[in-house]
Amino acid sequence: MQDTHTGDIESRRSAPAAPGRWSQPSSSRMLTTYLADVERMLDEHQWELALRDAVALPQIAVALTDPQMCASSDRCNAWCTEWIRPAGATDSAADQERICKILGERAANDPTGTVDGVPSLALRRLRLRRHARTVPRGFVSDRVTGDDPNAVDAIEICTAVVDGMRRWYAHCGCHDATAQTNLARLAVLR
Repeated sequence: MQDTHTGDIESRRSAPAAPGRWSQPSSSRMLTTYLADVERMLDEHQWELALRDAVALPQIAVALTDPQMCASSDRCNAWCTEWIRPAGATDSAADQERICKILGERAANDPTGTVDGVPSLALRRLRLRRHARTVPRGFVSDRVTGDDPNAVDAIEICTAVVDGMRRWYAHCGCHDATAQTNLARLAVLR
């Protein structure tokens, strides 16, 4: 016998939102922790590690919306074009294009990553963070001097991608049944 209260909650979750209304967004501890980890790495000046995890975010977002959790370079590029908005950029279209190009090149040159297919390593890194305690969010770039060009690039790219991922999840991912199913599948994998 099903608890009527639980059944009611489940029916509200699976029911589509009325036109013009958003359903209550869910949160993903895995995503929240993953994004906080990228910001923590920036705080600790671990530029390459932060970039590695940020480069995987478009693949993760695309894979989460695919029933087989597959990603392709074309779909990742389209995701970047739609969701990445550099903060404080004077010529945001040029900066967006540059960041998307860097992400594509780094993803294609990553020997451990998968450009087309299931991004297993990126999804495993996301999944492993599910038991981590959520770290307070918020990287403050003011603490980094502009003397190190690697730091400036890493901060700009990581911040744009992390913000894009948050935007994607808030507007699409939390309402996408496939993304929610895939997040649940990742949470129960051993």
